[in-house]
Amino acid sequence: MKHIILVGFMGCGKTTVGRKLSIALRCPFIDMDDEIVKYAGMSINEIFALKGEEYFRNLETEMLKRLEFTERPLVVSAGGGLVLRKENREIMKKIGTVFYLKAGVDELYERLKNDDTRPLLKSKNVRQRIEEMLHAREHIYEEAADITVDASEKPAKVAGAIQSLIKEADKGKPEEDTDSKPAILVIHGPNLNFLGIREPDIYGNEDYDDLKDYIGNEARSLGLKTVFFQSNHEGALIDRVQEAYFDGTAGIIINPGAYTHYSYALHDALASVADIPKIEVHLSDITAREGFRSKSVTKDACISQIYGKGFSGYKEALSLLNDMIRGKHERD
Repeated sequence: MKHIILVGFMGCGKTTVGRKLSIALRCPFIDMDDEIVKYAGMSINEIFALKGEEYFRNLETEMLKRLEFTERPLVVSAGGGLVLRKENREIMKKIGTVFYLKAGVDELYERLKNDDTRPLLKSKNVRQRIEEMLHAREHIYEEAADITVDASEKPAKVAGAIQSLIKEADKGKPEEDTDSKPAILVIHGPNLNFLGIREPDIYGNEDYDDLKDYIGNEARSLGLKTVFFQSNHEGALIDRVQEAYFDGTAGIIINPGAYTHYSYALHDALASVADIPKIEVHLSDITAREGFRSKSVTKDACISQIYGKGFSGYKEALSLLNDMIRGKHERD
């Protein structure tokens, strides 16, 4: 699957439609203007005022070129003027399917008349400025696009129309020869990387690499593949759970460490990927230790909780996920 690139005049809804498509297609979303703001460390208004439009256009091209080296397909909201350079149009055609979100002057004016964040619309007569710019650009949008979509509808309807077009285009295409083994994401929270060092009387002398080897071997025996992630930082764990929504993860095993007992944010992240089965695992018997450990705020976002079985708890979790995944595939 190539990148899905949305082009069109400012105010046509590229960002809003793009975010909805991102969720529907399970592809990460980026807004080119946002990426430029992050890179430059200033707003677009400031870039135009301090550096000039040419500098901004050069940044657009640079950011677009970077997408050539992004392996995962993305939904991309391109800036309204990105298509003005022939070089950019050629790159977009090469790396993605380009959708032109087409809207008329009246519709665009209603959306933009009170927007003071657009440096190119600094005019006493905003409607006239929109009409002039759209007249100059419309044929370029048409040339740049593979498909033109009516953007005068509500964003959800526009996103739905694009999704239908993508599905229709994919019919009859040969399936890619990829590794068909279901991927299990194994997430470990704080201090799990210190296995073998931390409290060996509770957790044993085997280290984190030993644990990963054990889980990997058990997964392979079931015809599963594993992806490991460990972090001592709550936000990183949340980000990785959310990423699982987009990367084809079939199931999640998570040992949140101490975040088990108080991270409602991690609970919400797990709950947000509701159609991915998740199992919480703990090496020790958390009900037989300090009082605070007996409570888990994350387990309700999982289908099961396994504790007190050491490494073998992961084997049990893999078996449960395997049964669920295979059963779902058979039903489908």
